[in-house]
Amino acid sequence: MRSVLRIFSAITAVLALAVTVGIAHAAPASAHEQTRRGAGPSAGASSGPNPLARGAALPTYSAAAQAVSDARAQGRTAEADAFEVIASRPTATWLGEWYSDAELVRVLQAETAAAAAQNKVATFVMYAIPARDCSAYSQGGLAVDRYGAWARLIAQTLRGTASAVIVEPDALAMLGDCEGQGPRATLIGDAVRALTAAGVAAYVDAGNANWVPPETMAQRLRDAGVLEGRGFSTNVSNFSPTADEQRYAERLRALLGGAPRYIIDTSRNGRGWQGTWCNPTGVGLGTPPSVGTDSSGLDALLWVKRPGESDGTCNGGPAAGSWYEQAALELVRNRAF
Repeated sequence: MRSVLRIFSAITAVLALAVTVGIAHAAPASAHEQTRRGAGPSAGASSGPNPLARGAALPTYSAAAQAVSDARAQGRTAEADAFEVIASRPTATWLGEWYSDAELVRVLQAETAAAAAQNKVATFVMYAIPARDCSAYSQGGLAVDRYGAWARLIAQTLRGTASAVIVEPDALAMLGDCEGQGPRATLIGDAVRALTAAGVAAYVDAGNANWVPPETMAQRLRDAGVLEGRGFSTNVSNFSPTADEQRYAERLRALLGGAPRYIIDTSRNGRGWQGTWCNPTGVGLGTPPSVGTDSSGLDALLWVKRPGESDGTCNGGPAAGSWYEQAALELVRNRAF
C-alpha cells in the first residue's frame, strides 16, 4: 500500500491575487497513506525550548476556508458550518517542486508573516525528495542534484522566523522501495543541518506505528541526521490512534538516546484505522492542534495533512489533493471533539 499525495493548488491565481495585496497566498497540497505511511532564531536543538510552544498558525489559504466561503455564498449554511470546523484549525503548508524558486520564497514569506501577525508558529512540510512515493499517486520530487539547493533555499528564507518543518513524509519508511532515490538519508540529513543552522525546528518523518519496526526506523532516523534536528514526526496523513503513535514515538526516542522530540499528526485519526488508507469511510477528525504539556517527548499534536483533501481517485474521491466535500463532511460528523 502506498501513500497518496498529489499536489492540488491554484498557484497562478493565488499568486496573482497576492501581488495586489503585497503577500503571496499559497495553495497547498496534501495526503498519502496508511500502513506506511515557539520558535525563533534559536529553535532546532532537541534540548532547547519547545519551538511550537506558541501554537501553530492558521495558513493564509486552505481549501477548507475556500469551501466555507463558497458554501455560504450558495446559501448552504449547514455545510459551511461543518467546513468551518476544519478551516478554523491550523494546518501545515506543503512545499514541493510544484513551486518555482520565486514562488517558494513568496509562499514562505507569506506564511511566516501571517504567523507573526498571529503570534504563532508557521508549519511547513518539505515534500520533494527524489523518487517521492515511488510510482504511486504522489510520485514526483526533485532530481538528486537539485534537492540540496532547494532545501537550503527553504532554510535561508525561514532564517529568523518562528517556523517548524516536517521533513519528507514517508521518505525513510519507503527507503529502498524503488530506484532513483539517490543518497536519500544523506539528502535528508543535509536538509536537517541547513534548517537547524538557520534556527528552524526540523522534524524528520518516521512513518507510523504500523509500518517500519521501531528498531529499523531508529537507525534510519539516525542515519538521516535526526539527532542534529529537533526530532521526528509520526502518523502524517495516517489514521493511527494517538496513543499508539505516542507509544511508537517514545520507543523511537528511547532507541535514539532519549533526546529527540516529536510531533504527531492527528488530523484524521479520531476514529482510528478503518481498513484502508485511501479515502476511507468511517474516519473522523482527531484532536485539534495543541502543544504538548506532559513529561513525554511530545512537542505538539498537529494537523499536518489537510483534512477534507482527497487521497486520490479511490473510493469515489477526486484527484489527490482536491477538495472532497463528502469526505470533509464525514470527518466533521465523526470528529473526536
